[in-house]
Amino acid sequence: MQQVTTDPVELQAGTAILHVSPAAGGSITRYASAHDGRTVEWMRPALPDAIRTRSAGSTSSFPLVPFSNRVRDAAFRFRGRTIQLAATAPAPHALHGHGWRQPWTVVSQRASGLALVYRHAADAWPWTYRAEQHFDLTAERLTIRFVVTNESQDPMPVGFGVHPYYVRTPQVRFRAGVGQMWRTDANAMPTDLVAPPAELPFGGTGLSPDATVLDNNFLAFGGRARVEWPEWNAALEIVSDPVYSCLVIYTPEGRDFFCAEPVTNCIDAFNLADQGRTDTGLIVLDPGDTAAGDVRFTPVLGL
Repeated sequence: MQQVTTDPVELQAGTAILHVSPAAGGSITRYASAHDGRTVEWMRPALPDAIRTRSAGSTSSFPLVPFSNRVRDAAFRFRGRTIQLAATAPAPHALHGHGWRQPWTVVSQRASGLALVYRHAADAWPWTYRAEQHFDLTAERLTIRFVVTNESQDPMPVGFGVHPYYVRTPQVRFRAGVGQMWRTDANAMPTDLVAPPAELPFGGTGLSPDATVLDNNFLAFGGRARVEWPEWNAALEIVSDPVYSCLVIYTPEGRDFFCAEPVTNCIDAFNLADQGRTDTGLIVLDPGDTAAGDVRFTPVLGL
């Protein structure tokens, strides 16, 4: 194990740089590269106090484990057992799991690579598990490999993913292959599945984050998405492994960012699965089993 003496850890490959903060939830705090005398920020740079306050929500991207997004009323049933989690204030729901609010440990480090681990002992979440993030930076792309292992004696439901923030400019467009979307209630909880409406042009001209306010989960995510910044003459290709079958899109009103999150499970997957749905992306790991998947971010210059 190589000990890290600074936080964030800086990786470099060619002109590409990646900063990762083990203390702030194992989060990325900067991903950028230089081209022809200018620097392109491929994710929103972390806010100034993100590391000091360990605020993963103020970073560039943070990990989601052992579930992504919300669990309704912070409770669910699994195989006849009721699991009561802690609510994430101010909402009554549990949000984003554990990893984003806990420090991660550096287990290996090199100039262009970093491996972090977070181990969770059973508590209100009655399973012990190990989560790993492996960051591999090249001059051409960033790859994040997520690994989750059930270290308890009972089967464990699980989901995981990444929560990147992208810079929101007047001309930015987002494209993705998606199937149905969950319509949501006033608490952004899923109610029923519908086809994406015509005003969400994920193909063709692409989606403007300013066009509509979204906090929705899309199923049948094809694993490919693209953020385009015409004013920068730049784009970011996002390719994820099939285990990331869902995509959460978050376009809050009046903010300088938006999010497109490759995740394995849909919002409130545990409760939806308990109701008999089979399209939630929920993974069940037997004792000792592991689930893993890569998300690759590839910068493109010239549109």
